[in-house]
Amino acid sequence: MTRVWITRAQPGADATAARVRELGLRPLVEPLLEVRLLPSEPVDLAAIGALAFTSANAVRAFAPRSPRCDLPVFVIGAATAAAARAAGFNDVRSADGDVRALGEFVASQWSPTDGAILHPGAAEPAGDLVGALASAGLSARGLTMYETVARPPSAALLATLPDVRFVLVHSPKGARALAEVLERSPAPHISALCLSRAVAAPLADAELAGMVFAEAPSEDALMEILQASARRR
Repeated sequence: MTRVWITRAQPGADATAARVRELGLRPLVEPLLEVRLLPSEPVDLAAIGALAFTSANAVRAFAPRSPRCDLPVFVIGAATAAAARAAGFNDVRSADGDVRALGEFVASQWSPTDGAILHPGAAEPAGDLVGALASAGLSARGLTMYETVARPPSAALLATLPDVRFVLVHSPKGARALAEVLERSPAPHISALCLSRAVAAPLADAELAGMVFAEAPSEDALMEILQASARRR
């Protein structure tokens, strides 16, 4: 059975593994990233009109620190939308794209008189959502809730690399971590399947059997290219 290495952090890794199994493939869950919550006081939303999330991890980090679920929530895609609804938010609006698409989506639905937008997120965000919103004339600020740190590969993973045919990569930071692993432990028989062109960029110099990125930055699109790639083997 074709083996697929899943590098994203938990709990997303297990969700991806379930979808890989549905395709009749064998997932190998060995995250190269780990999410760590950062200390934070309860969040004051008195002057906030809406929230904007670029990841499900941000929703999970934010929800325990604020009891309010009455604000509109703008999200980057389906997985983040699902996390927001699971956290109790009812007014969830998805851009179904990347950070740039989310910024444009918010600007099309929000005006300066509607109130400020709070963007809870990572210490090293994948894109500048706050800057994009400010450029559109909206009041926005970020709030650091968590950090994503590299997780060293286990000995078991390195021993299994010869059996892996595909590796799924969900973020530029994950791609950088993967590139470092492959530099020390070459695996030229593995093909990398990436969530987007931006995610694939750090792997440009890696020795791989192939590299493909999804045209739409979504888990659905990633599963489609995985299924197509597995059929071509």
